[in-house]
Amino acid sequence: MPYDAPHQTPDPDPITNRAPDQGPALELLVHGVGGATPEEMLGDPRTLRITGDGTAAVFRRTADARAEEDPHRHTGRPIPEAYCWSRLTSGNGARALWLLLLPFMVVNLAHWSRPAAPPGAGRQVRAYGVLVRLVALSLTVLLVAAACEVALDLLAWQCAGTARCTKDRSWLGFLAPEHHGWWSQPGRRLALCAPIPAALTGLLWYLSNRTWSAYESQQPLPSEEPHPAEPEDDCTGGVPALGRPGFWYGRRLVARLRAAHTAAGLLTVAAAVAGAAARYDREDGGSPALDAVGRLTEGLLAAAGLTVVWVVCRRGRTETRLDARIDHAVISLMPGSALALLLLSLGYAGWSRPQWTSSGRLPGDLTFGALTLGQGALVVALALIAAGLYRRSRPRTQPKGRGAHFGAPRPLTQRPALRGLGGPAVAMLACALGSVMSGGVAQRVADWLDGGATPGMAHAPLPGPPVLLSWQAATLPPLLLVLALLAVHFGVRGALTGRRLRTVVEAEYPEEPTDHARSRAIARARATAGLTDATPWFIAAVSSVTLLLGAASVLGAWLSGTVPGEAARGSNPLVEGAAQTAQALGSWLIGLGFLLFVTWGRRAYQDPSARRTIGILWDIGTFWPRAAHPFAPPCYAERAVPDLTWRMASWTRRTGGRLVISGHSQGSVLAAAAVWQLPPTARSQVALLTYGSPLHRLYGRWFPAYFGPGPLAALHEEVHCWRNLWRATDPIGGPVLPTDPGSGVDRGPLTDPLVYGRTARHPLPAPILGHGDYQADPSFARERDALLASLRPGGPHLPVPRGPDG
Repeated sequence: MPYDAPHQTPDPDPITNRAPDQGPALELLVHGVGGATPEEMLGDPRTLRITGDGTAAVFRRTADARAEEDPHRHTGRPIPEAYCWSRLTSGNGARALWLLLLPFMVVNLAHWSRPAAPPGAGRQVRAYGVLVRLVALSLTVLLVAAACEVALDLLAWQCAGTARCTKDRSWLGFLAPEHHGWWSQPGRRLALCAPIPAALTGLLWYLSNRTWSAYESQQPLPSEEPHPAEPEDDCTGGVPALGRPGFWYGRRLVARLRAAHTAAGLLTVAAAVAGAAARYDREDGGSPALDAVGRLTEGLLAAAGLTVVWVVCRRGRTETRLDARIDHAVISLMPGSALALLLLSLGYAGWSRPQWTSSGRLPGDLTFGALTLGQGALVVALALIAAGLYRRSRPRTQPKGRGAHFGAPRPLTQRPALRGLGGPAVAMLACALGSVMSGGVAQRVADWLDGGATPGMAHAPLPGPPVLLSWQAATLPPLLLVLALLAVHFGVRGALTGRRLRTVVEAEYPEEPTDHARSRAIARARATAGLTDATPWFIAAVSSVTLLLGAASVLGAWLSGTVPGEAARGSNPLVEGAAQTAQALGSWLIGLGFLLFVTWGRRAYQDPSARRTIGILWDIGTFWPRAAHPFAPPCYAERAVPDLTWRMASWTRRTGGRLVISGHSQGSVLAAAAVWQLPPTARSQVALLTYGSPLHRLYGRWFPAYFGPGPLAALHEEVHCWRNLWRATDPIGGPVLPTDPGSGVDRGPLTDPLVYGRTARHPLPAPILGHGDYQADPSFARERDALLASLRPGGPHLPVPRGPDG
């Protein structure tokens, strides 16, 4: 019977407009950040796992377990299913310790924050990816160098070589030079403590390898369409990046980067140990044989370091095909060779040198200074490439205005965050976080070993950490002051906007008795939701001020050679006092920041509510695959997107029915990514319903190459059955195609609250829903049913009927 013969079609159901012979209909619910239980999503305490495991699974009500076998029972409504994926990010307390990997996660976001690439910009895209991977490599070296600073410099070199420090700590007595024990020589002390930073590197390798086996090993749905064989680094045009068959399968690259970063960490430890011994043999009269061994060791370490850099730069992501190969030579030889060089360095440093004594500090200023300058140069180069891509890809005209509804979030244009500089700004933020963590642990350990004195100051028992770290600590108070001023500015701006919106809210309810408190609450919710659009200013302020203060700290450490308090000694009393205060306060704050990381992680291990909060951070930050840093927390979407794609494709093929995938908040991003991966035959039976969606408002601005107006318009062309619900009071969700109001996708802003005052039907005040409980709005069921009515089982879609506000 032809579908376009309405006189031959049985009477449709009055609710879903579905004919009885059209087969089953399914609603696949996907929750947002923070997670939700199957019972909450399905509204029934009796649920049953249909498919999946204890980490991520699809659930149904117990009564709906075999709903497809009894279609008459579900006539008039779709079968509800819930996909629960929250345990991918916050399943147990141990994952809260991933908070310590925050700089790695942030730098990985920088890879995905580049501007959209115009045709012919493949070289710039590849250069952008190479620079981000180099910034990520510098963060690994920075973290291991900080561990070396603590274990080798502060503990083995300074404290163990000072009688006062070892006297107060009996457990270090066997290292004291005055005891003339076997371990009292500086080289042997360094060799003894070197396993501490090496073990940190091994721990990072173990965590990355374990998550790689669980996340990057998930096979995506096989593609039905041929794709080019070799292009990499998402430089191909035509097919949107998230629709490519290899996008959610980064197994080869992560394994390659993991080997390179592991080798870089081990080589950093080896260079710190061998470098100290080689300097003594070269400058202080060591034997010619040891001098030759030291030069050879340093040469091998330099060659191995260049090899690591070459491996990191050599290959990027392969997305246009499913690349299942593994570079076994790289992942086996690189860490093994680095470990062998580490053992060689330990043996070389441990050779007897009776005349060698430790004084001052190890030359960590050179290491940390080179890392700081290198990171700054890489970020500047990244900014130049991003600016070039933005200029080539931006439209000639930009839409203007605030939209039809005053108080709604400002319509997002095609302009990405920070005019295309979002990626460099995020990379700079990652470097700042790395500096806070590395400097914080060094400052706290130095304060602990130095007793009541301040490391680096006059008459202090220990020289303390490198001078550069003290200068960086001194720049932290000005940075916090800038952020405080920005917070005050936007707070005042939000308050003024809320006051202005109050009259607008009251004008929207002319027949209701005026309630100033109620109007104030609604206006405040709308104004607060609009502050989300000010986030780029905070990121820009942190990044730019961090870059400037970082350059100032390197310059100050290089010119003075002493900590800020000592450098200002003898100058104007006001300047000297300010310098000492900034150093002391910054040292305390930078140490406090690191302790907060550790304390928060420990609390999350014991407190489920704190664990849920940290899980929300990972839900947002770990959506993207590990393209830049292999030690970042794993990408849960590499499990969730294939799960959803396989479920939709297998259900529609098995039943021939119609399916609407319903995603809230972050779940809408997963839903869109899964629909992108569907083959055309399955996509014609699937409709997309998003609500509270950050697809354009957040992802479109910060990740324009993947969720900008162009990719989202392409998704709309492939999935014509798409509705998006949003509210003016929602701080996260918004319209997904604001530049194309004629598309009929966006429905909003929805009324929030549903009722202004007390009525006979709503005698109690209706809550301001904001980002939650979209199902409570009558528009939700209406739009969902309209989407289902537009689908034909096993065939093309019909135009979606427009709702009353469409």
